[in-house]
Amino acid sequence: MSSADRLPRLLALVPYLMSHPGAQVPEVAKLFGLTEKQLIDDLQLVWMCGLPGHTPGDLIDVSWDGGEILIDNAETIARPLRLGVDEASALLVALRMLAELPEFEDSEALARVVAKLESAAGEGAAAVSSQVAFELDAAPDAMTTATDALRRRRRLSLRYYVPGRDEITPREVDPTRLVMVDGRSYLEGWCYRADGMRLFRLDRMIGVEVLDVPAEPPAEAEPIDVTDGVFRPSPTDELVELELTPAGRWVAEYYPCEEVTELGEGRLRVTLRARDQGLVVRLALRLGDGGRVIAPEPLARRVREEASAALKLYESAR
Repeated sequence: MSSADRLPRLLALVPYLMSHPGAQVPEVAKLFGLTEKQLIDDLQLVWMCGLPGHTPGDLIDVSWDGGEILIDNAETIARPLRLGVDEASALLVALRMLAELPEFEDSEALARVVAKLESAAGEGAAAVSSQVAFELDAAPDAMTTATDALRRRRRLSLRYYVPGRDEITPREVDPTRLVMVDGRSYLEGWCYRADGMRLFRLDRMIGVEVLDVPAEPPAEAEPIDVTDGVFRPSPTDELVELELTPAGRWVAEYYPCEEVTELGEGRLRVTLRARDQGLVVRLALRLGDGGRVIAPEPLARRVREEASAALKLYESAR
């Protein structure tokens, strides 16, 4: 367990123990997802923390004799940490997606959680979450329709947007399950157009209809492993090298990279594989001055040309 993982937990643990005097070790360990030994290790560390001076009167006093945890002299950090705007926004978006699932549509408890979180997070996070909308005119009933097809084992007819080709394609799919990966909902199923198992993002479904045809995926249809995310680069995909500023470091966390090199001052050089050059071009334009493509040169040149064309359009519209 790294210190980066441990510090936020300790800052949440102390306020919890202050507001729950006499809490039992097994209960607290379960609540924080720890073993009892890990919790005791945390308490031993808390016992050595406090205000500058480090005299007995400056340090936090904590005991766990008999399994009952008592803590004192920790008033300076007795308030729980507040979520940042980005954290609260991400949590609100995830809760709203959860609320779209049929089994949660009428959940009063979920609605109360969302309302409390919006109130606690303030206007910033609430405004961000309310502005999260898909750029496409996605089918609003995609989740309900897909769930119905799965329940009744029926084939689906889709009109699906493919961003790599910027086109809408008709599909017939035998659905197998709904999954959520990186905060997005996907339908998994056997696609007769691709003649294989595919994942379809619900927010890219322009139209979805249940057909009066039984869903009967072929014997070779196997679930897609999404443990490491949806994007699975192939060794045959083109190798692309990007240089990122501190503002663009998120690319290394969001995309599977084959190599990541620190360049100093927060800059990175990353190497990743791309199946579609168009996706890399859009990523580079999105990054702006947060990063640039440095190899292969033809792709870097294409990015520069498209950026120049976009700038000319902008200037002509002013």
